[in-house]
Amino acid sequence: MKKIQVLLLVVTMQLSFAQNNVEFSKGADVTWLPQMEATGYQFYDTDGSKKDGLQLLKDRGMNTVRLRVFVNPSDDPRSGHCSKEETVALAQRAQKMGFRIMINFHYSDSWADPGKQNKPAAWKDLPFEKLAQEVYNHTFDVMTALKKAKVKTEWVQVGNEIPGGMLWPEGSTDNWNQLGILLNKGYDAVKAVDKSIKVIVHLDEGDNIEKFRTFFDNAKAQNVKYDVIGLSYYPFWVKKDYTETIANLEFNLNDLVTRYNTEVMVVEVGGEYDKVENTKELLEATIKAVKNVPNNKGLGILYWEPQGEKSWSGYSLSAWLENGQPSPALDAFKD
Repeated sequence: MKKIQVLLLVVTMQLSFAQNNVEFSKGADVTWLPQMEATGYQFYDTDGSKKDGLQLLKDRGMNTVRLRVFVNPSDDPRSGHCSKEETVALAQRAQKMGFRIMINFHYSDSWADPGKQNKPAAWKDLPFEKLAQEVYNHTFDVMTALKKAKVKTEWVQVGNEIPGGMLWPEGSTDNWNQLGILLNKGYDAVKAVDKSIKVIVHLDEGDNIEKFRTFFDNAKAQNVKYDVIGLSYYPFWVKKDYTETIANLEFNLNDLVTRYNTEVMVVEVGGEYDKVENTKELLEATIKAVKNVPNNKGLGILYWEPQGEKSWSGYSLSAWLENGQPSPALDAFKD
């Protein structure tokens, strides 16, 4: 009997050690990358040599990529692409380089975010029951394609920045019962393909404690299933410096873990490309805040399109220099 007890203790300790030593995720959404390459954009290292954009991110300590998926996208280089086929190809490429994979379903033909959650054109006039089934079918189809391509997906976002819901108007937070059904359809489709994948539900304004409590209290009431709460953190969009908001982010991370018994992850973060030192400090503070979440419940942080240099993207919160080189701000991701 004593031998069995000792054996059980050893196994328990080994499992605990393994759980406590899961690698912290440091990475980026890089979905623009193949589109940038197709238009001839060149990436350079600090010595001026040409280099693969993904390799440049890996060299700076990143180990994870996040890839968005649209339903029936256009071929517009900045707000299109992101089809199932392109997503699978980019995921394969990144995985071969050693990156962990997160997939981000927008459930739209283009961007979905707090200001717009437009249904795909092909789903526009469907009755709710069929709309919900399309969420399942689309999610299952993309995840199955990734699995067939031998891509090991670690996380999946069901929706992108959805404080007001998704697939409006049916999936608005004005219709929480229906939103709950849609989110659970996405969850069930992911788990049908691979039960080990962690499903994320994602809101913006990660320092806005009340926004998260309101949403996830309602989600709990509707029995919404998820494994991780994802947060965006952009001090720029609320017109504040990170020093004014980082304490609220850290409080929120810990509050969510305790209140909902979940894991948390900053799935989008960004600072101004031309304020290098401030952006680096923002990243260092955010990494510290997530790592400080007890019991390794803070899984990681991901920069949104750091390689999306402004002359190509028009996006001011990238982390790339005009000469095609990575911003020194990204050194915050190095160990």
